[in-house]
Amino acid sequence: MSLAYRLYPLIRPVLFSMDPERAHERTLEGLNRLHQWGLLKKVLDAKPSAPLRMLGLNMPNPVGLAAGLDKNGAYIDALSHMGFGFMEVGTVTPKAQPGNPKPRMFRLPQANALINRLGFNNQGLEAFLANVARSEWKKRGGILGLNIGKNAATPIEQAADDYLLGLAGVYAHADYVTVNISSPNTQNLRALQQVDELTGLLTALREKRKELADKHGRAVPVVVKIAPDLDANQIATIAGLLSQYEIDGVIATNTTLSRKGVNGLPHAKEKGGLSGLPVHEASLKVIRGLRQELAADYPIIGVGGIMEGAQAAEKVQAGANAIQLYTGLIYRGPVLVDECVRAIAQISRPDAA
Repeated sequence: MSLAYRLYPLIRPVLFSMDPERAHERTLEGLNRLHQWGLLKKVLDAKPSAPLRMLGLNMPNPVGLAAGLDKNGAYIDALSHMGFGFMEVGTVTPKAQPGNPKPRMFRLPQANALINRLGFNNQGLEAFLANVARSEWKKRGGILGLNIGKNAATPIEQAADDYLLGLAGVYAHADYVTVNISSPNTQNLRALQQVDELTGLLTALREKRKELADKHGRAVPVVVKIAPDLDANQIATIAGLLSQYEIDGVIATNTTLSRKGVNGLPHAKEKGGLSGLPVHEASLKVIRGLRQELAADYPIIGVGGIMEGAQAAEKVQAGANAIQLYTGLIYRGPVLVDECVRAIAQISRPDAA
């Protein structure tokens, strides 16, 4: 077992004694320093293998990093040592913005959960792209998704303008692009999941992507990230629109506004999106609903509440082609990546390369 796997349970109490957002920053800074010193590959550098082909891309395994952990794409090379088959960074907005006031991240350890109301805090598109361009992992062929959103100050009626700016900006640098319309922490953003709003946005994105594909000579896959707080009719409607407007895949799901499973716990009444174990079942329901509505080979990436390999396997058995991790990494550390790869590898998958 890697030294890093053994060390994380010892380090975690120190990190959990800090403010969650500060601990997050310190962890990334520490990983980056170890990477720059050439030490990280000696204590970590996992390379779990379970190849698959998804979104027209050959991936070494089906376990990815979810967006949100590295919002500015500043730590891609350091995080690559954890053994992800693909990584997603962002959410980036056209202009830099500070996000919501602090404190804005809260641990609920009794439930293996987090609540955050960060609000797309990021350094903006220009700084983001500079970071991505510097990534050695990307240059070596690592699969990188770039996640785009709208600025908080942009009226929801003009949201498509921000997404088109984001798509145009990241297109040349991305292996795939994620359109985030499901964060609960930007006012009215989830309204973009409603029929009229989503139809307008997907129409604009389809036209822009055709233009960009002609310009760059390649078609970059575009996926949409949706919320867990959807009923069966909403899921069916969204699935139909994704197919109709030639969206290449879907990520299910973002954080939830529900407090099921955490009611009565400290911080449970904080505003924001809940992630971690309580989201697992809600995410599974959305994945199952999507798979019923979409073609058998339509790519679904499952996210939400994966704290052990068995839950990663459940996501795949529900219909996901691949999974992503975020909150589980905070509670379990890098061992979770290898554990999930191994669990999924035991399942017969038609997309296995």
